[in-house]
Amino acid sequence: VQLQASGGGLVQAGDSLRLSCAASGLLFSKHGMGWFRQAPGKEREFVAAIAWTGGSTRYANSVKGRFTVSRDNAKNTVYLQMNSLKPEDTAVYYCAADFLGLTSDNANHYDYWGQGTLVTVSS
Repeated sequence: VQLQASGGGLVQAGDSLRLSCAASGLLFSKHGMGWFRQAPGKEREFVAAIAWTGGSTRYANSVKGRFTVSRDNAKNTVYLQMNSLKPEDTAVYYCAADFLGLTSDNANHYDYWGQGTLVTVSS
């Protein structure tokens, strides 16, 4: 199983970025997909998740209204559209796959993890 996250970069506060996570080696359409992030010196935290059907999503309060998670099962890819970025969004962003297909905010519920992509938001 491979989860390849991409799309990170250096942006200014207020800008937008779209992260992608391409999956292979698993039945992507049956897995829930989550995004987590880890800032320097901080613990990993939940960002967003989308159920296997795409019909259910969950967001951390800190990103609600600014970030949108979506998926394209035909392309085995999950996306995280990030708008109105803030310096506190700076982190390595990881995608993860949940065999149960749900929208858990608990990292322990995820079975597979990608390598992460760095997002840096300058003020």
